[in-house]
Formats: sequence, C-alpha cells, structure tokens
Amino acid sequence: MPLAVLAIGVSIFALTSTEFVISGLLPLIADDVGVTIPQAGMLISAFAVAMVVAPPVAAAATLRLPAKATLVALLAVFAAGQALGALAPDYWTLFASRVVTGLAAAAFWAVGAAAAVTLVPYERRGRALAVVTGGLALATTLGVPLGTVLGQHTGWRATFWLIGATALLALAGIAALMPASQRNTDRDRSPRLLAELRSFADRRVWIALSTTVLTQAAVFATYSYASPYLTEVAGTSESAVPTILLLYGAGGVVGLLAGGRAADWRPLTALTLGAAGLVAVFAVLWLAPASPVLAAAMILLMGLFGLFINPALNVRVYALVHSPTFAGASSTSAFNVGNTVGPWLGGTAISAGFGLAAPAWVSVVLAVAALAMVALAAYTRAPSADRVGTGHDQKTPERSEPSPA
Repeated sequence: MPLAVLAIGVSIFALTSTEFVISGLLPLIADDVGVTIPQAGMLISAFAVAMVVAPPVAAAATLRLPAKATLVALLAVFAAGQALGALAPDYWTLFASRVVTGLAAAAFWAVGAAAAVTLVPYERRGRALAVVTGGLALATTLGVPLGTVLGQHTGWRATFWLIGATALLALAGIAALMPASQRNTDRDRSPRLLAELRSFADRRVWIALSTTVLTQAAVFATYSYASPYLTEVAGTSESAVPTILLLYGAGGVVGLLAGGRAADWRPLTALTLGAAGLVAVFAVLWLAPASPVLAAAMILLMGLFGLFINPALNVRVYALVHSPTFAGASSTSAFNVGNTVGPWLGGTAISAGFGLAAPAWVSVVLAVAALAMVALAAYTRAPSADRVGTGHDQKTPERSEPSPA
C-alpha cells in the first residue's frame, strides 16, 4: 500500500477525532464558555451539518485543482480552525471554529478518498478505501477516548491543540509522500461540471447512496445509545462500559481489513453479508434476554459488520460515478446523513416511551431496508459498469458475480 494512502488515513484519524471527541468534552466546554450543555451540543450539530453540505460544493470547487495541493491546503485550514477553537474566548468563536473545521474535514474526505483510489491499481481500491476509513475506526477506538481523558486532566483546549498537531503531522506526510504529479483522474481530462453531474441521472447511484444512508443510520441509531443500553438493559456495570465499547473499535478494525478485500473481490456480496450481519446483531440486541456477555459480543459484531460493509459501500459509488471527486463527495455526504439521522431516530424512539432497547428495533428496520436496497442494486445492475474511479468515459466490464438477492 503506498505510504501516501497511509498519510491520508492518518489525516482522516485527526479529522474524525475532532468530530466525535467533543461529545465527551461537552460539560467542560459548557462550563468554560458559559453556556448550557444543550447549547454546547450545537457545536456537534455545526460540524455535522458542514459534513453533510460541504462535500458536493467542495468537489465542484476543487475539480480542476491538483489533489496534493488541495489536500495540503485543506489540512492547513483544518489545523487553523483547531487553533481558533483552542484559543476561543467565547462560545460563538468556538462555534465558528467548528464550522471551519467541519467544512475542511468534509472537503478533505471527498478529495482524499478520490486521491487514494487513484494511487493504487483497480483491483486494490477496496483495500485503499479500507485504509482511509480505517482512520475513522482508529479515531473512535483510540482518538476519542484518549482525547476525552486528556481533556478531563489538562483541559479541553489541550485536546484541540493535540488534534491540530496531528493534522499538521499528516500534512507533512502528504506533502512528502504524495507524488507531485498526482492528480485525480477526473482532472486529467479537463472535466466539465455538467458532464460530471450526469452520473447522478443513473438510478443505481441513488440506490447505492441510499444503501449507505440506511446502513450508517442503522449502526448509529443503536451505537449512540450503547452506554445506557449496556447499564440499564443488559445489566453491565458502568466501569465495564468503556472496555465493552473498545470492542466495537476492535471489531471495526477486523471488519475493515476483511471488508476491503471483500469489496475488491465481490462488492455486492460484501454488501449483502454486511447488511445481513447487522440485521442479526440488532435483532439479538432487541429480542435476546438481558446478558452483559451477550451484549458485549453483539457490540463487537456491530463494529465488525458495521465497518466490514464500508469499503463496499464506497466501491459501489466509485463504480457508478464517473468522477472520483464527485464519487467521494456524494459518498461522504451519504455517510454523514446516516450518522445524523440514525441517532435522531434512536432518540425519538426512546423519547416516545419505548425504552432503551428501542434503538435496536429501529436499527433492525433500517438494516432490513438496506438489505432490500442491496437486492434492488443486484436486480438493476447493468451487464457492464464503470471501473471504480477510472476517470475515463469508456466502460469496462464488471466482474461476473452471482446475484446476492
């Protein structure tokens, strides 16, 4: 695997850490800048909205720019945003810093994923995307817990400084390791914006993006409320919760490694296995008798299947959208729509009085819908499909694969 792809993965680690770590720092931040915890929670929403809205805009704005220069500039903006947040004298300055870092992170996801797939041969693109999204798994496994502990002992601003420094380290890696001539393949042919957008007239693109939204919403509808589920439903002690949540990250790492290879081998089969595995996991969490051991096992499998499916979700979009940059942008937006909608649906079920196990049945419904989307994708696929992110107009045959429906 090219070292430049690993540098992109380290960048994603920093970007994702700042997205999620703030949830563990909310009380500290609220007390420091003089706002309520719900107001501080809007800092999470500001970042999330930027992550949903910015990728398509960033794709259009950077379509003709060299990938290396774009990624370096975005990391510099992100690091500056982190510094602004660390030095923020009041709430609104901190809010502005979250918007800046969210926009930079969203744009980096779109351009970085596109750059990663152009750095490796076609048959290894699933594994390259697994390395990129591996930064996400490491952020939730290591970055968020470590950032929370650091914030609790030295202040939340120290966490902001550390994440900014990590981004600068990744910036140096990309500047040193990415070939100077590296350009996204869609830029090599002087693309026209309207021509690139024609890919989105293909209904298979929307089926693929819908699958991404549904799977991510299914995972985060339950994972967002894993802590109260473990203590109040499964009967786990509070002291054991952090260890059990680490199992999610451990399963995710294994899932990404296996999912990257599966996405290169049979992407539709990988999607079927991942979605079916999630249905089973959430059904057990919903219906099985309370058991700390069983709940811990299901959390591990949630991470495994939830991250196993991610490379195939990305590969499917890259196979259908002609422009790698727009493929990365649309996929990033779809992931973040799911990450935003899922917790809201799970929280709505709890607020409606269905109990702390309610997010699990919400996730069952969402995962079944995702499985239906995969079956629809298999039914509607053409005899030939674009190669993943080739950036050329010509079609190349898709590998023969039995329908997983």
